[in-house]
Amino acid sequence: MAGQIAIIGAGLAGLSTAKTLRQFGYDVTVFEKEADIGGVWSARRRYPGLTTQNPRETYAFSDWPMPRTYPEWPTGTQMQAYLESYIDHFAFRDALRLGREVTAARPAGDGTQRWMVETRGVADGSVESGVFDWLIVCNGIFSLPSVPRYPGVEAFEAAGGRVLHTSQFNDHEMVRGRHLLVVGYGKSSCDVAMACARTAATTTVVARHLIWKIPKKLGGVLNFKHLFLNRLGEGLFRYIDVRGFERFLHGPGRPIRNGMLGSVQAVISRQLGLKKIGLMPDGKLETIARSTVSLVTDGFYESVADGRLTLVRGEITALAPGKATLSNGSTVPADLVICGTGWDQRCDFLDAETLAKVTDTRGNFRLYCSMLPVGVPGLAFNGYNSSFFSQLNAEVGALWLANHLCGGMTLPGEAEQNAYIDRRLAWMEARTDGKHSKGTNIIPFSVHHMDDMLEAIDLRLPLMTRIKHWFVAIDAKDYAGLLPRLLRRHGRPVPAK
Repeated sequence: MAGQIAIIGAGLAGLSTAKTLRQFGYDVTVFEKEADIGGVWSARRRYPGLTTQNPRETYAFSDWPMPRTYPEWPTGTQMQAYLESYIDHFAFRDALRLGREVTAARPAGDGTQRWMVETRGVADGSVESGVFDWLIVCNGIFSLPSVPRYPGVEAFEAAGGRVLHTSQFNDHEMVRGRHLLVVGYGKSSCDVAMACARTAATTTVVARHLIWKIPKKLGGVLNFKHLFLNRLGEGLFRYIDVRGFERFLHGPGRPIRNGMLGSVQAVISRQLGLKKIGLMPDGKLETIARSTVSLVTDGFYESVADGRLTLVRGEITALAPGKATLSNGSTVPADLVICGTGWDQRCDFLDAETLAKVTDTRGNFRLYCSMLPVGVPGLAFNGYNSSFFSQLNAEVGALWLANHLCGGMTLPGEAEQNAYIDRRLAWMEARTDGKHSKGTNIIPFSVHHMDDMLEAIDLRLPLMTRIKHWFVAIDAKDYAGLLPRLLRRHGRPVPAK
């Protein structure tokens, strides 16, 4: 049995993996470069106005509900407090090494599958190293901010301007009385723009593409979770393997499926007044399956309509002191540029030989079941699957890993693993028009992905629960029985409730 396990990252995936593997008797150490836990919910990374996209019961861990005092969409501060309580309830704070960045990780070279891990103290620069039986990478797909290098940025910054990623914008007072330019049209960009609209002198959003955004309540009444956070919502989009009722939806019943999506699209368009304010997306609603789903930021479209926010289609072509030139030829005032321009997905701490096996020449992660690189013993990933249910996907991933570490499954040969990966990457490429987040994007197929993972370890949800999930939103607590079942299967004690 593998004993000592190093985990990189103390976000949702890292914490869930650490808690689960400790319950299976493993000695875990979690390295986190930030001084606090939470990943995207860390106080050092969350922007003003950050909230969850999910209602709280769909974004909790299965065996640790969020406080009932939390609002339906918890704030970033509440999410971090919830994760702190998760650590304390399951008593694994001693496993955390905060403020230690993993700078290098490579096979130990001792004839085993063990890993040498080197870390640096962020505060004091101290260097440490250790050898572990397994290395599990849980730093996620939102760990390295991607910020464009605009022409003229040097002069812009020399005159007092600043260019930041949304994750680097932590002080709301920074925008007071200044001209703010927000780049992007995703949730983080719209959240930042809305949070600053009354504080900044002017707020302009620059967006290359207009995407469909989903109101929290369609028609002001129906919570979006009942349409998109269940099996029926996922079933409206064609998965790589179509089974059961989905064969009807994408076969004889396709007109019904198209009508459902068309009706929702019409409701959203009317509710947000998209035609009136000139923000109708170019494609149909079903294009949300290409990349991600973004909720409407409260008050955003009303602020565009009344002029508090200005939205310009295009991109920045150059910066100069106090202004930005856009691709449509216009110039807008700008003292501060905040970029919601995504993330770079890299694992620079891995040695070159390993990295060549983990990713392909385009940077796509080649992971069997989103977990294991082919031909790299002792290395695994968790959380490399952008999902509606990040916490549940991380939990299911942790169960899959625990079962694997306990010898509960026989992997197919490397040729079969590579064929599996090739097929999924090709599918992602086709369905997302090339926007598949380096092979890690499973939206809007989060539940399908969990089903596949659980089926692989013979740990499916009860039939009646799966049927229920066709009609109501996924409730995290419905997955709570999986861990005890797997613990019993491997002869481990089941913790008391």
